[in-house]
Amino acid sequence: MSDTAVPQLWTGDLAGTLDFYTTLGYTVTHEQTHPYVYGAVENDGCALHFVTAPNGDIPAERSGCLVMVDDVASRHQAFTTALRARYGKVPAKGLPRITRFRPGQSRFTVVDPAGNQVIYIQRDEPMKLEYGGSKALNGLAKVLDNARILRDFKNDDKAAFRVLEVGLGRFRLEAPRLDVARALAALTELAVATGEPDRTAQFRAELRAMELSDAERAAVADELRASDDLAAWLSGT
Repeated sequence: MSDTAVPQLWTGDLAGTLDFYTTLGYTVTHEQTHPYVYGAVENDGCALHFVTAPNGDIPAERSGCLVMVDDVASRHQAFTTALRARYGKVPAKGLPRITRFRPGQSRFTVVDPAGNQVIYIQRDEPMKLEYGGSKALNGLAKVLDNARILRDFKNDDKAAFRVLEVGLGRFRLEAPRLDVARALAALTELAVATGEPDRTAQFRAELRAMELSDAERAAVADELRASDDLAAWLSGT
């Protein structure tokens, strides 16, 4: 029989924490308040346990864990559907919240009411990720890869936006046309994510003004569609 690791996460309100996870489809397997607070939930064979902090105050350094899943896209879809039904919209800011999911992405994060970060990861995600941009790339292509890591793995949209905007300014004249289009499409989606509608319109206009072949437009269609999907996701439509 193999070992099993079960994470213990913080809670300052056990009933609220358990209620949140049942919204996501977990089943409560244990709940007690005496002689001490302890709770547990389980879903698809994965258990999460909850305890109070020793002094009653949840540390600023919040706890978290990784959950490996077979189909991360469908899991994200199920969670967002459940959260929208519960809260009237998908909570994308504050506590609790869930990060967005783009085509081809291999992970997303749920932050629960106590601030615990549970990262759901596609089971076959590559073990090695070249943070800072792949060494096999250069110029704007490397900038795009760097921004992808910041956006999808570090959940830092503002940093990804800055990296792309600076990189596009530096490499735009020498970069392949398709890479420029991909950068503009990514900036469009990041502008939506960071709440900058004027910049969203600016990048869309720049992309529309580019002379692209049908194949090139098809290549960036998913990237551009991601901004529309994100806008709808955030608005709850």
